[in-house]
Amino acid sequence: MNPISSPKSSKISLLLADVDGTLVTKEKILTERTRAAIHKLWDAGIRFTITSGRPPLGMKMIVDALKLTGPIAPFNGGLFVYPDFSTLEENVLPATTVQEVIKMITAHHLDVWIYRGKDWFVHERHGPHVDREEWTVKFPPTVVSSFDGLFDNVVKVVGVSDDLDAVAKCETDVQQAYSQQVRCQAGASSGGGEQVSAARSQPYYLDVTHHRANKGFVVDRLSQLLGIPRQEIATIGDMPNDVPMFERSGLSIAMGNASVEVQQQAQYVTTSYEEEGFANAVEWFILGNGNAAEIPKNLFRSTV
Repeated sequence: MNPISSPKSSKISLLLADVDGTLVTKEKILTERTRAAIHKLWDAGIRFTITSGRPPLGMKMIVDALKLTGPIAPFNGGLFVYPDFSTLEENVLPATTVQEVIKMITAHHLDVWIYRGKDWFVHERHGPHVDREEWTVKFPPTVVSSFDGLFDNVVKVVGVSDDLDAVAKCETDVQQAYSQQVRCQAGASSGGGEQVSAARSQPYYLDVTHHRANKGFVVDRLSQLLGIPRQEIATIGDMPNDVPMFERSGLSIAMGNASVEVQQQAQYVTTSYEEEGFANAVEWFILGNGNAAEIPKNLFRSTV
């Protein structure tokens, strides 16, 4: 990491945040400091919204608690919805692509989930991470013996395993299989004839979505919808699927719990999600409260 430098002084009009590992704690709690930081943003005239691999209902608790008013982006942009969860726009996978991706994930011995509309389908009621996911998103899955007949209108296919090396290998193989089409790595955004975006939203989750369903596209689309230049958008996240939004925004912040590879793609690094990293980032790097020399060097690092 380079020595610490002053937080950016350019105008920020919107902060776009990832949810899990960023906005909420490990126990999925919005801390009081996080809530206060968002109110400080609003007081400063800065808008705030969220994007996540979660389905819409899995974001409802946060939307309601924070009383968000602008568009939000579930499924990493597979959907854009209003705060009342009515659909603004939808990006679904082609049915043939869904079938191909399921075969690839299965070949890597990962469990498969699919999200279709507002429904979540699994093969095993209590398979790996199903109970945890249900607790997080606040609704149960539908158990099916086969995904046949469910390949249309799929927003996201997920590969799940506690074999983290297998998840990483599956990610790489899906990327390579689609070669020119995949949009998932650093520099990914929107456009072209791509078919899928593939990236890990957690070390044990591989999310495969429409090529426009990536967080780089979320930055672009919010810029259009809200009339805010990309250079006035700040982003904060912790996982490889957050890197595309780092590259499309004017200011990017990685969480302290992010991997070194993800941290290197952001302009600033804050503390972890268990150490008020979101609130610290807002106060120091978005609002610029205080002198950069006063920022504890063991807490904040600039990569610019």
